[in-house]
Amino acid sequence: MTVAMTMTTTETSRARRPINLPEDLCAVAERRFAAQFENLEALLEFVLRELTQDNAESLDRAEQALLEQRLKDLGYI
Repeated sequence: MTVAMTMTTTETSRARRPINLPEDLCAVAERRFAAQFENLEALLEFVLRELTQDNAESLDRAEQALLEQRLKDLGYI
């Protein structure tokens, strides 16, 4: 399936590119997330934005505790 990323908000001024994804994967995602996202493009844009955020605060508590323990084990803290 080719997905052309399109938006109905102010994001439309950004250039878009088509991508090819497996049809079965698209169908499952559309069924599973239909209530949360208006279409597959909105879902994919959300996921990509979340994955590309460079934000140290996004670590959850478990990840932060693991990182702190590793630093302690190495003698840094």
